[in-house]
Amino acid sequence: MSRPISFAHAGAVWRRNAAMYARTWMYNLLPNFFEPVLYLVAIGIGVGAYVAEMAGMSYAEFLAPGLVCVAAMNGASFEVTYNIFVRLTFDKAYDAMLTTPIGPDEVLIGEVMWAVTRASIYGLSFFIVLIFFGLAPLPHALLAIVAIPLAGLLFASIGVAFTVRVPTIDVFAFYFTLFLTPLFLFSDVFFPLQERLSGIWLWVAEALPLLHPVRIARHAFRGEASPILLWDFAYILGLSAALLLSTRGAVRRRLMS
Repeated sequence: MSRPISFAHAGAVWRRNAAMYARTWMYNLLPNFFEPVLYLVAIGIGVGAYVAEMAGMSYAEFLAPGLVCVAAMNGASFEVTYNIFVRLTFDKAYDAMLTTPIGPDEVLIGEVMWAVTRASIYGLSFFIVLIFFGLAPLPHALLAIVAIPLAGLLFASIGVAFTVRVPTIDVFAFYFTLFLTPLFLFSDVFFPLQERLSGIWLWVAEALPLLHPVRIARHAFRGEASPILLWDFAYILGLSAALLLSTRGAVRRRLMS
């Protein structure tokens, strides 16, 4: 019979990661933070100079909410892929944790909590940049902040489900190139899907994880409400819960083997 999950022990995993991150936060934050900033400047301002408008707004304004979610996606994804794999395989950090009262479930929850935290750091930092650029219409754009931890939770759940099942670190190249990059390009970030896709392709787009936090953020930036947002919230929370529950056994097997 398994013992109850201790959120205090999961918090200890979170605090361990936070302490490690505090030592090298600048080196960790800057690369992933500047990627969406560079896209905003190069594409939003550069290409945007040749695009009169996109979906009734300037191109930079159209890009802004999607890139907030991309920043959160990147923060969570790097944490639950390379960093967890290194702790699992090379540092043997989890072996040390399991000699304490911390169990595999607390490791999983603590890692996801930290990934959401890191996603929030990146997403909020980029959101502040948008305020300085004048691309976050206040106050209603503040509602987009809700999409940041949701994107972090979703991609933390997807990433950790992938990480605990892969044999070598080299496989992550496929994860980033063949999974995250297509999401980045075809999830309503760079062009409105409703204007370019139709029929079955719009239904295919609904299966893409990044689309849903992007849509939440874009509606917030526009100050709009829509019934489809209920589907977006349900998708994010439902898929995250399903992935974490299905990953629980894999984490136990990987950590206890």
